Amino acid sequence: MDLNGLKHKHNGEVNGRHHSSNGHHNGNGHLNGKNPFQNSYPVFHLGERLTEDQKNFFDRNGFIHFKNFIGREKVTELLKEAEAIQHDWVTNDYKAINGVPIKYGTDVDGKKIVQRFAFINQHSEKFSEILKDSRIKSLFELIGTADCRIGETEKDGLVFNHYINTDESNFSQLGWHTDALRDIFQGQKIMPMLNVGIHLDNSTTDNGGLRLIPGTHNKGIGTMLFKKIYFISHKPDKKELGLNVEAGDLTVHDGRLWHRVARSPFTGEKSRRRVMYVPIVTGKFTPRDKDSKPLLYQRLISITNR
Repeated sequence: MDLNGLKHKHNGEVNGRHHSSNGHHNGNGHLNGKNPFQNSYPVFHLGERLTEDQKNFFDRNGFIHFKNFIGREKVTELLKEAEAIQHDWVTNDYKAINGVPIKYGTDVDGKKIVQRFAFINQHSEKFSEILKDSRIKSLFELIGTADCRIGETEKDGLVFNHYINTDESNFSQLGWHTDALRDIFQGQKIMPMLNVGIHLDNSTTDNGGLRLIPGTHNKGIGTMLFKKIYFISHKPDKKELGLNVEAGDLTVHDGRLWHRVARSPFTGEKSRRRVMYVPIVTGKFTPRDKDSKPLLYQRLISITNR
């Protein structure tokens, strides 16, 4: 697996950032060995400014992985806050937030849960506050235009995804897609964007999770529109890469990059994965509010990927 040059040193700085070339690569993102979170690609730490190595890596591959963006105490705090918001939404049987359908499901104990929260930042100061971290703004350099902004009120805002594999789960996987499709359904020109993920559970590629195809962000409009059947296709790709993450890690992928979320082969508690995503957007300001209607891709997400 070439990974667009990942096997080679990037300006002499690939090795040494929680990355080792020792061990046998299992073909799905990590090396078999003592550390299940060891990846076959370099991982980094996010500071107030990006390094040239970080920008070069992202430009080539369309994704980047930062370790320990938030600590375990903050992770626990956010998970508790999500449970409180969930109780409110379930109790009041909310159907949509700003026109984005809420995806409900059933937990391992039979309890009704929210499996996809949209705009959770608008329902909690704790979630809103996490988006004010100045390190997130340093990611604007990956786009490099003056109009970059965090999509707090645009797209789906800060999304909280809760994947769980049970008999009555409604969200255990997410089919192949690019995030740029949203611009098309809004009748807009495809604009540069990033999707920033903050992971709230430990998850290795053995437990499903994020799969992406490095380099597909710069293959042109034809590849972006027609490489896969949006949201319907779940078939593994021979060039896909799985990410091994720990709670508190942050990942970024280009909005044009093909990716999916694989279903866990396990059921019950072992399959649980929770992750937040917020877009960094450019171009025309297009906020959503209580009068907004769901777009086609939002309907597709709400009825597929069980």
